[in-house]
Amino acid sequence: MAHQRGCEPGEVTDLPSFMELLRQLKKNSRLSYRQLERRAAAAGDILPRSTVSSMLGRDLLPRPDLLVAFVRACGEEERVAQWCEARERIARDHAPRAAAQVEVPQQLPRAKARGGFVMRPLSLTIAVIALVVTAVVAAIGAVVGAVAVLDVGPWGRTLPGRAAASVSAGATPPTGWVTIRVADAPGLCLTDGRVRDWRYTPLVAVQRPCDETAPQNTLLEFVGDGRYRIQWHHPDYGTGCLKALTSGQGAGLLEPKDNCDDGSLFSVEPSGELDKGRYVLRVEGQGCVGIRGSSAAPGAEAVMQRCVGKGRQVFLIRAVD
Repeated sequence: MAHQRGCEPGEVTDLPSFMELLRQLKKNSRLSYRQLERRAAAAGDILPRSTVSSMLGRDLLPRPDLLVAFVRACGEEERVAQWCEARERIARDHAPRAAAQVEVPQQLPRAKARGGFVMRPLSLTIAVIALVVTAVVAAIGAVVGAVAVLDVGPWGRTLPGRAAASVSAGATPPTGWVTIRVADAPGLCLTDGRVRDWRYTPLVAVQRPCDETAPQNTLLEFVGDGRYRIQWHHPDYGTGCLKALTSGQGAGLLEPKDNCDDGSLFSVEPSGELDKGRYVLRVEGQGCVGIRGSSAAPGAEAVMQRCVGKGRQVFLIRAVD
């Protein structure tokens, strides 16, 4: 597809102009957020419509993987490299200037002795503190950047790197493509299914043998503040984010919602020793995810329960290679 007139990434010089150009790209494509999501999925990319809406609604530089998926979905496949170069240029130009540029006199002023202690001018002390703070921040940034690698998940999709454990192995779950297994029966995974008595007809979360969950795949997305979205991706049903239902025939069940903004945010909390990789899935004010009646039967529904942190409320979250 020929590039869209007026969208020239090589010409932008600042972040607001870059984001406005992305909005113009979406407008010129004449595609809805849902259509963009579907086009991205067909190309093997992940592009949730809620994420695109959030990206275009603010002037923050998008992640490289999100930018690539968006540009490709808009029909600019042949110019992906140009868009990425523009992003990198703006990222460099808007990087905060290091405090190390503070000028420190080559010859220190003569110190004044007072009570046996050497006193330095206050302005020099502030400059030294600024240098120390800058070095610490840079070191933290280098560590964080080192764990942000790309990963290839099911269907050949490229995803952001998985989060490393902040305390020790198992302190935080892997993100990206995962399986969520019942800890007491690791051969059973949370996946989509139907309520066994058919009192509620939409797809809901159930436990089934892990080798029978395909073609549905699970994506664990970190959204900040210690909370996660559980996304399901299915070639027939599309993308859905699990929501803990609070009313109606489905009260207490977990249903995948097309609009991820409607999905629940889960606190994924370690259960037992941190290095065991066992977690409880909690929704604030609604309790914890468990298997109805602690059933071992395939097809048993996942439901919200009072948190006890044991039995079939405990899950293993395993990264998919």
